[in-house]
Amino acid sequence: MPQSEPVSVTTLTVATLDQLRRNLPPLVFDSGTDPDSDTLAGAAEYLRHYHIERASLAAGVRHRMGRVSTNGYRIAAHYWLHPAPRGTVFVVHGYFDHVGLYGHLIRHLLAQELNVVAFDLPGHGLSDGERVTIASFDHYTEVLTGILARAAALPAPWHGVGQSTGGAILIKYLLDGEHLRPLERIALLAPLVHPRHWTLNRLVYLASHRWRKAIDRKFMINSGDPAFLDFVQRHDPLQERHIPLEWIGAMKHWAEALHRLPPSPHPVTLVQGDADTTLDWRYNLRLLGKKLPNMHLHLLPGAQHHLVNEAEAIRTRVFAALEF
Repeated sequence: MPQSEPVSVTTLTVATLDQLRRNLPPLVFDSGTDPDSDTLAGAAEYLRHYHIERASLAAGVRHRMGRVSTNGYRIAAHYWLHPAPRGTVFVVHGYFDHVGLYGHLIRHLLAQELNVVAFDLPGHGLSDGERVTIASFDHYTEVLTGILARAAALPAPWHGVGQSTGGAILIKYLLDGEHLRPLERIALLAPLVHPRHWTLNRLVYLASHRWRKAIDRKFMINSGDPAFLDFVQRHDPLQERHIPLEWIGAMKHWAEALHRLPPSPHPVTLVQGDADTTLDWRYNLRLLGKKLPNMHLHLLPGAQHHLVNEAEAIRTRVFAALEF
């Protein structure tokens, strides 16, 4: 949500979200065929609550939302078409997030004359799947690959940007091998490898995952924008209050698998804040420097973890570093 605006005074109910989720039409990524989002029951309330309604976007932009069936999931997806695009950017959100929280980034990319494709990961937002968990990060990259295949008609060049877990998904996608239509530029925003205190947390996971399914979520101070922090904790009905240990296990396996993946010469932009208390970012940068030798690092003083929703002054520097 925009930092300059007060906390949303709209009320988005679970019933409205359930109605919208049920009524999402299949997307074919053709604006002439896909129905306008204005025609979907519940869409106006959803878009207004998260401040991504059409009135807040660039003039002439068309928006479509619906579902993509891929890899056994019904994935909620959106695309925004600029009237004169220079290319298309695929946005991959972080853990606990969903497309509705990425309005700042969506508006920035549209202002740069780029089309935007964004989707809710399995178990997040309006997508189906067990809430905020996954058996393997492989499933995330498979869903990304499925979205890319369905969006094949959207104009090149294609780029990708991922926040936190979204960054991990893009790294895995890149290092897994060749793709028929690769992403030309990739931007990683505080990508997830090891979280902070990972050695201790790993031991806790190993000791408890066989008899405990989840732990309570603690809302972190991961941004310098207090309005964002308040919105997520108190006004976002799509937030979950637990962390499944299955997801922690999948993250553990991802971090271990990264060591075995071959490096890639593909140029990558990585933006990291030095006030990030979510990640063990120093360790992560050392490892990613080996896996991505052509990485262009932007280390931002004072920036915390949720770079897409940082305070405006920092967020402006984050977006300037994207180089799309």
